[in-house]
Amino acid sequence: MDPAVVLVMKLHPAAALPSRATPGSSGFDLRARLDAPLLLGRHPRTVPTGIALQAPPGFDVQVRPRSGLTVRGVAAALGTIDADYRGEILVTMWTFGDTETYEVRDGDRIGQLVVARLAEVVLVETAALDTTTRATGGHGSTGR
Repeated sequence: MDPAVVLVMKLHPAAALPSRATPGSSGFDLRARLDAPLLLGRHPRTVPTGIALQAPPGFDVQVRPRSGLTVRGVAAALGTIDADYRGEILVTMWTFGDTETYEVRDGDRIGQLVVARLAEVVLVETAALDTTTRATGGHGSTGR
């Protein structure tokens, strides 16, 4: 099977194309495209990447956090890039835990793109669902 093609357009000449850090990486690193450093704090800020993309029909593109930043108290929101969106990819970021502020600089790896095929599904309204052992047990209902 031939690989799917996701088109990436630089919106700024200095923008970096997403790339895999290792051959086994599932995500493509996203890098900040900034004219000046950006100071993150407790309130979410959008960090520009300087790129836009076009995924083929039937694919899902997600922006995901980087574990190396998360362990240091820097969060990035999980986000979906819809197939018809053509604007700049922005990564929503903030600090948490003991990390009060964090400076993002041009070229820093701030998130990752993960691309997957979408399942072809149809949602059908019903009056009842099958019963299960878990039933309506919510968060934490299966134990630790």
